[in-house]
Amino acid sequence: MTRVEFLKSMGFKGAALMALLTSCVREEDTYVDAITIGGTTTPTSTSTSSSTTSSPVSTTTSSTTSSSGTTNGVDPTTITSYKLKIDLTASSSANLKKVGGYIVSGGIVVALSSAGVYVAATQTCTHEPKKQVIYSSGEFYCTAHGARFSLTGQGLNSLGSKGLTVYKTASNGSILVVY
Repeated sequence: MTRVEFLKSMGFKGAALMALLTSCVREEDTYVDAITIGGTTTPTSTSTSSSTTSSPVSTTTSSTTSSSGTTNGVDPTTITSYKLKIDLTASSSANLKKVGGYIVSGGIVVALSSAGVYVAATQTCTHEPKKQVIYSSGEFYCTAHGARFSLTGQGLNSLGSKGLTVYKTASNGSILVVY
């Protein structure tokens, strides 16, 4: 029995049915498979919690390039459990070579900020579960209703008050890992 069939069997119809169908996200929507852009896909095992919190997962990274050429002091080739792995030399990731450029893959928005730092966040807005978050003018922005989020995931207006999940990034110039 599908969710729609179940709700209809309970007597919901019309606007009430639509409100219930659009008010929550299916649990499987919270899982992001590891994806590699411009290379091979490597699955990872990550655990997800189904508990609900009102605060976002905020992870900030600073961009410092060490003598080994890695940013954030983390060598991306040593990260084994990641959400997304991007080959920065591939043509599909060309937007990540210019400040303000971004790509969306596997439900994650990845961008190169004005500070020269790679930033990443979920594409699913917390205002309503719409996969319409993009990177624009130095912030994450939901094109569905205008929710705005800082690069650390904090809401910048009332629609973004629930915050946005952001991820750590590591790059060595040719590989970018979101974890």
